[in-house]
Amino acid sequence: MAYFRYHGRSKDGKAKTGKINAESTQEARAFLRSEGVIAYDLQELNSFLYKDIHIGSQVKNRDFVLFLRQYATLIDAGISLVEATGILAEQSDNRYLKAALEHVKEELETGVPLTEAMEKFPKIFPELLVSMVHAGEVSGSLDDILENMASYYEKQYHLKQKITSSLAYPLAVGAISILVSIFLLVFIVPIFTDMFASFGEEIPVYTAVVLQISSLAQSYWWVIGLLSVFLYVIYHYLGKKTYFRTKFDRLKLKVPLFGKFLQKALIARMTQTLSSLLASSVPILQAISVTERVIGNQVFKQVLKDSQASLEEGESLAAPMKEHWAFPKMVTQMIAVGENSGALDRMLKKVDDFYQQELDEASDKLKSLIEPIMIVFLAVMVGAIVLAIIIPMFSIFENI
Repeated sequence: MAYFRYHGRSKDGKAKTGKINAESTQEARAFLRSEGVIAYDLQELNSFLYKDIHIGSQVKNRDFVLFLRQYATLIDAGISLVEATGILAEQSDNRYLKAALEHVKEELETGVPLTEAMEKFPKIFPELLVSMVHAGEVSGSLDDILENMASYYEKQYHLKQKITSSLAYPLAVGAISILVSIFLLVFIVPIFTDMFASFGEEIPVYTAVVLQISSLAQSYWWVIGLLSVFLYVIYHYLGKKTYFRTKFDRLKLKVPLFGKFLQKALIARMTQTLSSLLASSVPILQAISVTERVIGNQVFKQVLKDSQASLEEGESLAAPMKEHWAFPKMVTQMIAVGENSGALDRMLKKVDDFYQQELDEASDKLKSLIEPIMIVFLAVMVGAIVLAIIIPMFSIFENI
């Protein structure tokens, strides 16, 4: 996203000046028109000071699903694409979606296909949706495609929620453990440090180590902040490098407890995306290419690339998957059966349904397993510091 400075006039002739952020000049003009402003001067601000920092998605999943369902309903009711797009643009509360739909409507009015109009707003309309819309335009079943896409994104949202809810608890407890430990080291332990010094008693090595850590935490607390920022920057930088991203994604799949859960989630996402594309008559090579770009894991992405290459050479889609540790035998067998029977989309749908159920059960098991582990982790973190204070106190009281 970029910022644009505009000069224009409202419908009643009043001068309007200001800044807006948009994906492109076309989107900026479309948004201003939706606000009743005709811009006669629009300039992009390239300064770093105006760089847009956007956290999260521009359109909430719930709003996006609702938009797709309403679009499908309007088209199914016989309303033209131009009219349907205009109606949804008028009633949309999300300014990004509103501006995009305004521009799409204008493009449609000039005879541009819906697919081509949507492609200009990649952050609003995902590549998968654009591919499916193209299939719907070609087959004449755009309303069914949009309805299927609404269901798809709804399922993807629930899948993401399962992963988030399963990881939220351990991350929260881990963060609390670290914060409590830092609080004890910085504010509580120093009180006892002075007390131990006043008694002049020799303290155990373990206690001396904790006191030294406390002293360092007080003197160099800012180093912790700088180190955290540095590690985040390094992680963000390396995350853009394919080699390190692949290593990290592989490591995530190997982590005890979480690895298996993530593996199931990725298989569910892959099979659901592929089955949706194939069921909408998208060519299999294109379907694999789109799935590869939306899967979000380098390990699975590489296997999909290998599968695509295998198909191009006239071999099986399942062949590279059978040789990879990330794909269970049941999955590869179902895909192979689907290929041989000509019902690959239905087989992929069955695999997706199976793993959706598996994820529900795995999520519950993971939460019940993680809870006691994290409680023990919190107790050990805090208990280790408290123990370092209590041990020398027994010795001091014995000598009083």
